Amino acid sequence: WPQWRGLHRDGRSPETQLLKQWPAEGPPLLWQTEGVGEGHASLAVSGDRIFTTGMREDTSEGVLSALELDGAILWQTPYGLEWNGTHPGARSCPTVDEGRLYILSGMARLLCCRVDTGEIVWFLDLQKQFGGTPPRMGFAESLLVVDNKVICTPGGERATLAALDKITGEILWSTQGLSDIAAYCSPILVSRGDLRLVVTITERHLAGIDVDSGEVVWKAPFDTEAVDPNHSVSPVYDNGRIYITSGHREGGAMFTLAEDGRSVQPGWTDSILNTLHGGLVVVDDHIYGANVTGRWICLDFKTGALQYEDRGVGMGSIIAAEGLLYCYGEKGTLALVKATPSAHEIISSFKVPGGKGPYWAHPVISGRRLYIRHGGTIFAYNIAASGIG
Repeated sequence: WPQWRGLHRDGRSPETQLLKQWPAEGPPLLWQTEGVGEGHASLAVSGDRIFTTGMREDTSEGVLSALELDGAILWQTPYGLEWNGTHPGARSCPTVDEGRLYILSGMARLLCCRVDTGEIVWFLDLQKQFGGTPPRMGFAESLLVVDNKVICTPGGERATLAALDKITGEILWSTQGLSDIAAYCSPILVSRGDLRLVVTITERHLAGIDVDSGEVVWKAPFDTEAVDPNHSVSPVYDNGRIYITSGHREGGAMFTLAEDGRSVQPGWTDSILNTLHGGLVVVDDHIYGANVTGRWICLDFKTGALQYEDRGVGMGSIIAAEGLLYCYGEKGTLALVKATPSAHEIISSFKVPGGKGPYWAHPVISGRRLYIRHGGTIFAYNIAASGIG
């Protein structure tokens, strides 16, 4: 799980031989660790290390932390001021790539650090470099690394998106013909025809950018009337279909991507799955997620038809593995749910036992472990099926 939302940024784990039911108190707790700083950043797991970002409350300084698999903190690297405005704390999940870590602070400082020591290799201030305008609640993007490029979203006339050389920090390209500000979205990579596209949601558009050249291949208007666009949820993609959603407001929209990847056409829309920041997953042609009224929703990806609407554990974040949904409610209850469109059937659930602040960090599955963050506390649970190490 080396980056935001897993290997393919889709919230889905390929792991198998996981528990299909939990005890009443939850799966076995292996350890819990405090001291990573405050925030809502998720975790990246690579090899025998766990990485996350946080903010020291007394100084508002951001800190990048590396933990060993037993929960011990291996090293911590301060990286400058973190976001201390509305909903203070770190947001960016580290991206791990070939011995380096890439993070973006809420104050628009982009850093490359060494995995083994935390040493800062290079950094760039996106606002100073590109003149971007920060969103109202700070930058919240988890960086996408493709080939030799780090993709980021400074926002603004000089560069809505940009690509930096991952080794040196040199600017490789910046977008032309798109002047939106950032809107909290972490982009995904989509391959279609002979193109590889960075697909993201800016302040006013769904956009597809050629990852090699930075060309804006297409853009489609989205959420154009919102005073404060909130597009914290990464697009989800499956078999030529892209689904995006707007927190608080319009709900979602499906777009069909042409076979050559060079255009999109609007499809169905819905007004019910207005996910705020908990993410979406696609399982067997169905989209699952929670809306801002605290209901868990399942939509048919092909038609947009509502399959179910259920209270569950209330509004929260979601990942999936082995035909099951892991639904982490923002009041601290984690539920194991069958991934079926027939009903939101909770198999097991338990309350996360510690930490403070909002329960907003997305769950992570790696090495048959379930990792949960609540504020400055990380919990590791053993979810391996019985008899599996």
